[in-house]
Amino acid sequence: MRGSEILERMADSGNEEVAVIGNTDLTAADLHNNTNNTMTEEGVPLLKKMEISVSEAEKRTGKNAVNMQEIYTVYLIETRPVDAITEGPSAAPDSLWRRYSEFELLRNYLLVTFPYIVVPPLPEKRAEFVWHKLSADNMDPDFVERRRIGLENFLLRVASHSVLSKDKIFYLFLTQDDGWKDVVYDTGFQAKADSRLKALNATFRVKNPDKRYTELKHYSDELQSVISQLLRVRAKVADRLYGVYKVHGNYGRVFSEWSAIEREMGDGLQSAGHHMDAYAASVDDILEEEEHYADQLKEYLYYAEALRAVCRKHELIQYELEMAAQDLVSKKQQREELATGTVRTFSLKGMTSKLFGQETPEQREAKLKVLEEQIVEGEELVKTSNTECDEYVRNAWIDIDRFKEQKNQDLKEALISYAVMQISMCKKGIQVWTNAKECFSKM
Repeated sequence: MRGSEILERMADSGNEEVAVIGNTDLTAADLHNNTNNTMTEEGVPLLKKMEISVSEAEKRTGKNAVNMQEIYTVYLIETRPVDAITEGPSAAPDSLWRRYSEFELLRNYLLVTFPYIVVPPLPEKRAEFVWHKLSADNMDPDFVERRRIGLENFLLRVASHSVLSKDKIFYLFLTQDDGWKDVVYDTGFQAKADSRLKALNATFRVKNPDKRYTELKHYSDELQSVISQLLRVRAKVADRLYGVYKVHGNYGRVFSEWSAIEREMGDGLQSAGHHMDAYAASVDDILEEEEHYADQLKEYLYYAEALRAVCRKHELIQYELEMAAQDLVSKKQQREELATGTVRTFSLKGMTSKLFGQETPEQREAKLKVLEEQIVEGEELVKTSNTECDEYVRNAWIDIDRFKEQKNQDLKEALISYAVMQISMCKKGIQVWTNAKECFSKM
């Protein structure tokens, strides 16, 4: 079953009551266009209907935008409908290759299209918080493998989200090989992206920020700081642990050399040396497993920025509402001054009137007419901005609550698993020395 067949099947599978979710900028034109960019589907995440995996990575060579040779990595995405899995091994999955930059494009599109959602982060582009024996090269096979797992996790996060998973662009990312980038750019999402300067201006000039979002932004900063510290500590511990384990290899070497000069004690010393050698070699697998838990923590390190993005968008919407309200108050004051002929505050207009005389009744009437039209437009803008702000707050807080529940569960499981791994590692160390004790006892 090809991608187009899956889409048709999914569109036909719902009842008459369907939910349309997608680009949400809360204007009539955008809501109309949104219908064309969104899958019409009952409230079931895509992951319930499709199996998704990033099964392998492959290095390739090609020319970049400036016609220079480069080496890059592509990742194989495989998909198939859940009901096809029951058909057996003969039901081969659909597959296509994507570069990391295409994953970045998809996420940037989702950030702009769904600003009220805590969009899942991508895995790191270059290795951070690494201990000294681990390569920081983004072409290192171990790093590429961890990134492959992270990219698969990103797709599964999006596909399990009740809103993001229904977006047509995301579906085409999974199923359409050629022309996908053109479809993304045709949505015009780049024109809707808020500039950093604009967002920064809103952050400092908004007068009545929502305390919940202010506290959430502070929490995201603190969460990022705490996880960064935890990852740094973990990297230092990994360095020390690696050294301790490898030093046990010296025990093995010494015991083996000693066994060569002993007749009665030789076998016991040699056996103890073998146990020490095995213990020293086991650290590589242990630290490889640790990297898996470190990557889980890194995901929430980058989730902190996704939280801040939601808060910044709210500040921008709130600031635009305040500016619209302030402009409306100013227009109404101008109308009152023009109607009564009195100027409440010092202004250039007031000075001009004193120097050159008052305006004629006809001029005043024409200006009043223009002001009335501007006030009507201003009142409509304030009403629309209020609706947009309320809608944003409501939708964002629903997703923030969802994120909090997910975060608590994920971090709890990761920390428990990490503790279990440490306990298991300590038990292995005890077992090694217990075995060595038995070897010594038999001498």
